[in-house]
Amino acid sequence: MPTDFNESNLPFSLLEPSELNLLKANLDIAYYQKGEHLIKAGEAPEGLFIVLKGRVRESEHKESGADEHVFVHYQDEDYFGAWSALKGKAIHNFIAEEETIAHILPTKTLLELVYSNPRFGDYFSRTLAAKTEIHEAHGEEQGMAEFMLAQVDGECMRDPLIVLEGTSIRDTTAMMREKHADCVLIRKGSRYGIVTGTDLLNAVVLKEQSLETDVSEIASYRLVTVEAGDYLFNALTLMTLQHIERVVVMKDHQLLGIIELTDVLSYFSTHSHVIGLRIQRAQTVEDLSRAAHGLNDLIKSLVAHGVKARFAMDLVAAMNERVMAKLFHLLVPEDILPHVCLVVMGSEGRGEQIMKTDQDNAVIMRDGLDWPDREPVLQKFTEVLIEFGYPKCPGDIMVSNPYWVQHLGDWTARMNEWASSAEGEALMNLAIAVDAKPVAGNPALFKAGRNWFLRQMHDNEVFFSHFAKASLEFATPLTLFGGIKSKEAGIDIKKGGVFPIVHGVRTLALQHRILETNTFKRIDALMEAGVLQKNQGRDLIEALSIFVQIRLQQQLVRMESADFQDAPNLIMIDHLDRLDKDLLREALHVVKEFKKHLALRYHLDR
Repeated sequence: MPTDFNESNLPFSLLEPSELNLLKANLDIAYYQKGEHLIKAGEAPEGLFIVLKGRVRESEHKESGADEHVFVHYQDEDYFGAWSALKGKAIHNFIAEEETIAHILPTKTLLELVYSNPRFGDYFSRTLAAKTEIHEAHGEEQGMAEFMLAQVDGECMRDPLIVLEGTSIRDTTAMMREKHADCVLIRKGSRYGIVTGTDLLNAVVLKEQSLETDVSEIASYRLVTVEAGDYLFNALTLMTLQHIERVVVMKDHQLLGIIELTDVLSYFSTHSHVIGLRIQRAQTVEDLSRAAHGLNDLIKSLVAHGVKARFAMDLVAAMNERVMAKLFHLLVPEDILPHVCLVVMGSEGRGEQIMKTDQDNAVIMRDGLDWPDREPVLQKFTEVLIEFGYPKCPGDIMVSNPYWVQHLGDWTARMNEWASSAEGEALMNLAIAVDAKPVAGNPALFKAGRNWFLRQMHDNEVFFSHFAKASLEFATPLTLFGGIKSKEAGIDIKKGGVFPIVHGVRTLALQHRILETNTFKRIDALMEAGVLQKNQGRDLIEALSIFVQIRLQQQLVRMESADFQDAPNLIMIDHLDRLDKDLLREALHVVKEFKKHLALRYHLDR
């Protein structure tokens, strides 16, 4: 049985070498029989305990004969007792459920380490937010290593726009405008030169050269180049040293393309700018398809570089919206656009998608609008999105379904009908619809419907009580002893963790007429309004972030496997490391407490 102390685990890996030496010099080891107390409620503990072998339960102190309530079990390098040691008194009992061996870090040494290393001390905070921040910061070094090893390749390189010697300044300018390029390479014999938009402007305005001048006469032939496969960071350094904004990529003396400074910087911002440019410049559905299919690579890059789930969702949501808006404008006749509004709903409307999930969209039309070709156009819209990788909605909540294409008056009437029922399918439809966000066409149509609905629901306590009830529908996957229910088939994190937070926050936001649709922003607004306490709100944000991050990591792993089965909400507990299990367990406890809060607030326990 190993008795060596594992210093690689958080929070001990936060300690400096001298602090680790202090810890090891003062570390004790103790043996406990089954049923023996390691810490007794009401007494000062010896210090911080780290389980080496065995199993310990933490339970509420009860009078003799009363039923014992167990909060959680500890085993396999789990630690406990720090909070009690720092406070000077334990409020719970910690009892060996089987023969147990544990390291003990005495309180005196623990206090020395907490005072000398604030980050180590912060890790023993009772708030989930503090633990998550340290956990994420701990992984930044690995993310930076991957960041620095990015190479010059096709992902960050633009195809060169090349013109031949003899082409006029006028024709070159027209070509650059047509191709949305800000530089052009000039081929003069076996040599290449470069001309930028600034060079053209200087030639015509400052030097007063004719528009018919051969563009090769104003080109610079001292090209600054990098080799394909070189580190991208080296290209950035070269541009900085040379005070230039672009370099030419070569391979075996052959010209491959151009890297612009904006492209390099955007790569280090996880490729987002490049994809954004492709979406913006798309002139056809085929052009847009290439940009849309790059989003999965963007997501993988975000995860590899350690970007927090909340900010990754914001970025990916913005890209998804731009794809859908661009496609809508490519397919819908220009004279129709001012009279219709495309809205995305559900997780799309909240901006909480990372991987592409089911389509949830609708179209609101101006009352009285006659649009004869709308069904084939909107059917095409749905089909193209499916080709782009956005799956068909199993519930058919898409613009290809006429039920979700309504004039404004019919749209508001339908929302009122759903609210009056607030059960079953009507409740689901309403929950999806109140998360709607306009992405293309005339947003005034959406705002008119939304504002009407908010006025109708104001102070309707009966409605909000019915609406909130869905938050309690699914059980939180925790055992009676406070551990995670580890099922062989995994747990559904959407039902057990995500949905109770999303729907509970949605209900509170709707009641207080908060216009944000994103759950994180709704929580921020609810804290600002005093509806949620700061600590509660911050823990809800961190819990939701943990669910999303762990779900995404496992989904990406499944995508790489040969027998890939799409189960986006499935979390395999056995595939998590000890730290992620710890964070997941605490996040689920946050959900459990939030559900109690909702039940009390909306009188759902009656």
